[in-house]
Amino acid sequence: MTSYLNSTSYLTGLIGSGIGPSLSPALHEREADRHGVRLAYRTLDIDVLGVAPEAVGELVRAARDLGFDGLNITHPCKQLVMQHLDELAPEAAGLGAVNTVVFSGGRAIGHNTDVAGFAQSFARGLPDVQTRHVVQLGAGGAGAAVAHALLNLGIDRLTLIDTDPARAAGLAGALTERFGRGRAVPGELTCLAAADGLVHATPTGMATHPGLPLPTELLRPDLWVAEVVYRPLETELLRRARALGCRTLDGGGMAVFQAADAFRLFTGLEPHPELMLADLAALASAPA
Repeated sequence: MTSYLNSTSYLTGLIGSGIGPSLSPALHEREADRHGVRLAYRTLDIDVLGVAPEAVGELVRAARDLGFDGLNITHPCKQLVMQHLDELAPEAAGLGAVNTVVFSGGRAIGHNTDVAGFAQSFARGLPDVQTRHVVQLGAGGAGAAVAHALLNLGIDRLTLIDTDPARAAGLAGALTERFGRGRAVPGELTCLAAADGLVHATPTGMATHPGLPLPTELLRPDLWVAEVVYRPLETELLRRARALGCRTLDGGGMAVFQAADAFRLFTGLEPHPELMLADLAALASAPA
């Protein structure tokens, strides 16, 4: 039984779709135990609640009224939540996506820890790959964060592909304004033939959204593949890519590093990312 060193307690949670398999509750609660504080982390699944993604504002207001200290926000609410917040931190405002909400002084403040989370994971897991041209699938909330991280890391050219071409074009335009002409462009899957790497930033492959985001014949051994989905850690995309001999990066690192930054925002305590990575590995390998 955990022995708490003080009476400080926190109430946090996650809003999104199909989040039953999420490991965020266990990651945050285990990290709190290491600090000797109480932290309860609840899931508010819009599918279970039977509400549309547009209800995220009502859920945020209800959580604030119930005394929550903060919330994580995931697909498909990262952009929808923004209009319901009192303030946006600079990184969230620049991205146009929020994955963390902190309640302070009666105000709801939006942050984004996905950018730093992906950047840390990429630098740790694929430190020496070629980055002249990268293709990214997905231009939604997670995709915007990953694209910013990639360009901050020095990717020369990023081609964005989305099921909604207008969304890919819109994100490419926003990135061009920030990073310069030619750094980000919308494109098609045929662009993958000349790319060094592929980053997947859609929900496809999640336990609740199984499948492949692209035909596997487009993969090749000299292509590196990075995944944002972390449950399961080995998505069908990563399994097929590894079988071909591709260097790969699973979504676990991003999940942990963004969670560590969110934990810091929620509690003011300094997290232990390496221990959280060990937690994730143990949790992900445990029977569902």
